[in-house]
Amino acid sequence: MAVKLYADTDLPLRDIAEQSGVTPGALSAYLRRHCRELVLKRHNIDADGKDPKKVKIMSAGKQSVKAHAKYKDAVLACDNMNYIELNMSQIARMFNLSGTGLTNFMRVHYPEVLERREKTQKRLGISENIHHGARKKTLQQYAEAVELYKSKDLSLPEIAEMCNVSEYGLSQHLRFYHKDVLILKRKKRAQAKRKKNKKRGALMGNGSRKVPRTETEQKYAEALQLYKDTSMLMKDIVKKTGVSSEGFRFYLHKWHRNLALERSGLPRETDLKVDLRKARLKMKCTASKYTEAIECLKKRKCSAAKVAFEYGFNPDVFRQYLHKHEPELADELGMSYGSNQKKTLNKCKTKYGEAIEIYESSRESLRSISARLGLTYESLGGYIRRNSPESIRKHKLIIENRSKK
Repeated sequence: MAVKLYADTDLPLRDIAEQSGVTPGALSAYLRRHCRELVLKRHNIDADGKDPKKVKIMSAGKQSVKAHAKYKDAVLACDNMNYIELNMSQIARMFNLSGTGLTNFMRVHYPEVLERREKTQKRLGISENIHHGARKKTLQQYAEAVELYKSKDLSLPEIAEMCNVSEYGLSQHLRFYHKDVLILKRKKRAQAKRKKNKKRGALMGNGSRKVPRTETEQKYAEALQLYKDTSMLMKDIVKKTGVSSEGFRFYLHKWHRNLALERSGLPRETDLKVDLRKARLKMKCTASKYTEAIECLKKRKCSAAKVAFEYGFNPDVFRQYLHKHEPELADELGMSYGSNQKKTLNKCKTKYGEAIEIYESSRESLRSISARLGLTYESLGGYIRRNSPESIRKHKLIIENRSKK
């Protein structure tokens, strides 16, 4: 219904939206996206064989075709000596226009005509008794806002709120009296539009900054605080705060990537295209889970399986974590292959290493060696028989050679 009214009548879009029970913004977006030919036709724009979706209806800082057709005769009259004695309201009424609308249109698009007209009237002694240009009070009112808009990458609504001025009034003030600022801002926007991988707070192509919406920040504030200050798992955080897990994960990866990288054990310079769930290394929550057990293991120097049992962990998973993130401790406590291709505990190698060297290179008995080094004779003997039978042969060979002499 709305599309049919838009195509067959000259009703304003707002009236069509009201009759159709939709919002003007939604109807405008739908028409521009799906019925762009109708929009171009209403604005008297010829596509010239181009793709309608690529034809701009209105360019920033430029007048539309429709506005030009509406005001062109009045603009010519303002620049004509035959109408020099008339004021702007009188000229506007001649063409069935609003005096304010005509004046504002000329201030934006034909300021030189207004200046030329005012100089000519002064020279001829004609006065409209109307103040032209910005008033001193208005300049003072918007001075801070204009300076902020010029020097900061802030949007008009943000600046208007900060300076406690009207957003519409500030926009109009800039268009009337600070065109140079608007031109500079458009250039910055064009550069920002071409730039890829924009950082948080950077200027976007539409003039806004790349920041999350206030309502989005408020929605995830509690979950973000828990993610930042605790080692809770993601599933526990979203369960406690009642937010969507996918939504919170997307929010983190987009707006708080450094926190996500830190928790995943990755450097801040990690490529933006990397999937953090696959590339993560030492997770903060996992590290916190095993911290106390690892400290206990370092002090007691017992087996990883025993500590895992005491703390309620799966021994194999705990051992894998140690090999991945505590390799030195894992090597110290773990097992490796000996000369007989059997696995032996590294700490046993260290413990019995000196005794084995003495035993295989001298005639001293194993009991004497164990007593001298403070080792248990039975344990040392059992270790040598299981893991170093070659040392027994070397020891016997030394004794036999000594007996022959």
